[in-house]
Amino acid sequence: MKLYHSPASPFVRKVCVLLHELEQTDQVALEPVTTTALSSADILIASNPLGKIPALERDDGPTLYDSRVICAYLDHRFGGGLYPDGPARWEVLTLEATGDGIMESGVSMTYETRLRPPTEQSPAWIEAQWAKAERAVAALNRRWMGHLAGSLDMGHISVACALAYLDFRHPQRDWRRGNTDLAAWFAGFESRPAMQATVPPAA
Repeated sequence: MKLYHSPASPFVRKVCVLLHELEQTDQVALEPVTTTALSSADILIASNPLGKIPALERDDGPTLYDSRVICAYLDHRFGGGLYPDGPARWEVLTLEATGDGIMESGVSMTYETRLRPPTEQSPAWIEAQWAKAERAVAALNRRWMGHLAGSLDMGHISVACALAYLDFRHPQRDWRRGNTDLAAWFAGFESRPAMQATVPPAA
């Protein structure tokens, strides 16, 4: 299998952390591509018409895209158990969606400041995206710490990659302020070998 990726993408990092946690990194080759909201590499578009990463090219089926689809597929294929059955499954999916939503807001903020000239940037848009992320982080600290203290699942990975992305691209926002329990949890989680092996390069 081949994963079209960029190491700076938090959505790609989710997939890579999962592969490390399941000890299956040798099963997926990493294919670097350059893509932004304004342009995508032709090789990526040939596999994913949306031109987005990550995209997982398989030998036995069509290319999969969207990090949630890819993570669910890989977890199923390798028997990882990161998406439990029963009522707990819905909590995991909701927590994963919360982490992904934080990533979406953070990436949108990054694109607004990096891809648009200053005269075309919308401070209101940037602040609206940050408000979404800020509310979600506060909800994690208020509602989800019991779950995060439990056994590893895909919700943990999504949340950790989201918080790491805020540190990576928006450190001045200081998501830890007022969220001490979540900050303490993340300090432990980011030391896991799977997280350390997937730290994006400074850029």
